[in-house]
Amino acid sequence: MRILIVGGSGFLGAELVRQSVAAGDVVAATCLTRPGTAAEVEWLRLDVRDRTAVAGLIGALGPDVVVNAAYRQQDWATTAMGAAHVAVAASGNGARLVHVSSDAVFSGKAITYAEDRVPDPISPYGAAKAAAEAAVQAIDPTAVVVRTSLIIGDGGSPHEDFVHALAAGGTDGVLFTDDVRCPVHVRDLASALLELASSDRAGIHHVAGADAVSRYELGCLIARRDGLDPARLPSGRRADTDLPGPLDVRLDCALTQRRLRTRLRGAREFVTAP
Repeated sequence: MRILIVGGSGFLGAELVRQSVAAGDVVAATCLTRPGTAAEVEWLRLDVRDRTAVAGLIGALGPDVVVNAAYRQQDWATTAMGAAHVAVAASGNGARLVHVSSDAVFSGKAITYAEDRVPDPISPYGAAKAAAEAAVQAIDPTAVVVRTSLIIGDGGSPHEDFVHALAAGGTDGVLFTDDVRCPVHVRDLASALLELASSDRAGIHHVAGADAVSRYELGCLIARRDGLDPARLPSGRRADTDLPGPLDVRLDCALTQRRLRTRLRGAREFVTAP
């Protein structure tokens, strides 16, 4: 399979690259500034905000599958318009498209969200992700749109780095006790995305972890796993701040999980002390 990972130098993108190479696929991956390190991969610079560049790159490569994992939280053009540019180019060249979305498309008012719930974002990032979903589905009804949650690994994710910095006293901030998500391990997420890419599925799919935990509880799990003192992690309530975004969002992944071979583990399972 010829696969293009858009956003391949990011945390999720790098795992998608690793698993695709291991599966024997012919892999190309894009980056905005710094290419990844995988030697077996064709690294290509791409700004998804540039519609002409996106069309030219995908047209020249002719991939069988395009996985779009590119986003920038503070940049509507990258997250929303970039997704539309990728969808137009992938559809126009007959490629199978898997687009990565987020639980940020929901307000949290319902707490638990099935795949058929209509997005009701309350943050600029959530609005951009919701717009991207709408564009992708309108442009290519056969595409897979995967909503996920906090992405964690065995180190190296933004949340894990933040926990380490807090424990070391190297940064300001707190971990919220009322900000609840369903963290997913990056290996599980990448495996599910590639499995869906090889399927005949279409439309919205939820792929997140089995456990709903607060950012503070998740931070404590990470600290214990990595030999840090959880008592050094400052806690607070997001409700006491003016930060935009939902508090408690739990993706119901039961329908998609029944269709996957990949098991979506919960954080209390995959973030464990050695």
